[in-house]
Amino acid sequence: MSKPVIAITMGDATGVGPEVIVKALAGAAADLPFLPLVVGDAARLRRAVGITQVKLAVHPVASVREAVWEPGTVDCLDLANIPEDLPFGRLSAIAGEGAYQYIEAATRLAAEHQVDAICTAPLNKEALHAAGHKYPGHTELLAKLTGTPEVSMLLSAPKLRVIHVTTHIGLVDAVAAIEPGLVDRTIRRGHATLVAAGVAEPRIAVCGINPHAGEHGLFGHGEEESKVVPAITAVRADGIDAQGPLPADTVFFRAVRGDFDLVVAMYHDQGHGPVKVLGLDTGVNITVGLPVIRTSVDHGTAFDIAGTGRADEASMVEALRQAVDLAPHRAAPAPGSDQE
Repeated sequence: MSKPVIAITMGDATGVGPEVIVKALAGAAADLPFLPLVVGDAARLRRAVGITQVKLAVHPVASVREAVWEPGTVDCLDLANIPEDLPFGRLSAIAGEGAYQYIEAATRLAAEHQVDAICTAPLNKEALHAAGHKYPGHTELLAKLTGTPEVSMLLSAPKLRVIHVTTHIGLVDAVAAIEPGLVDRTIRRGHATLVAAGVAEPRIAVCGINPHAGEHGLFGHGEEESKVVPAITAVRADGIDAQGPLPADTVFFRAVRGDFDLVVAMYHDQGHGPVKVLGLDTGVNITVGLPVIRTSVDHGTAFDIAGTGRADEASMVEALRQAVDLAPHRAAPAPGSDQE
């Protein structure tokens, strides 16, 4: 059967990434039609297996063609870059460097078509910065590594999908950054993603920037009319069903009710808040606009519970499920075959 190869990056080794990966692969994700390849540190994965007490063997490999993809075994492209005594739950530049190397390796594999999609466990931004990699997060890092000038963050939770015009910048800077061209491109990226996922005619709600979407100039300084309305007009002219600008205090309720397939949020917290209320443990982060498929858990490294085995793997399972749905399927390579 045709199955996509999904590269799963281990994320920050001192966080819950190793645990949610092994729990997912030993549990619900084992029934998904894909071939998993963890990009990380094999010894750390074995430690996570011991902590979580799941039945899963770790098979270190040096290349994709060495993977065996046997039931009950997880193949790990072993970068061997984490000291065995590195404690869980503590900020570490070593772990930050490791997380960077996992993403870099997975991106290279995707660019070379050795894997069909990337699914990322959480990294820690402060640890990443401590290692000398000054990126706000996975999204911006992946954009840099793939040479992509502009991408969008799409969050998916039960009954709600949200794509963001701006993400990891301050609120004042976000309002300044919003302009008709960026709103237009964000709407189109969201529309294309849903069409590719099987939603033939997506219904898209576009948020306003100000309370009550400005209420015809009552709030703000005309940002809706100057920054949002021209984009909606342009995409509607091309047949995209985009409505707005709509008040953010009601539009997410309407989307959950079923009125819309996608909400376009103007800034980080406007979109993240509703998604995380609905599904912090089952939310998925999808980077839209990259030349490779990338999904991710929608939670952080959870240092407070890392190393205890208590981390919930539901978001990782859902991230893998969506990676499988979005990835191009191809014939499964035979173990030991050369995929390069």
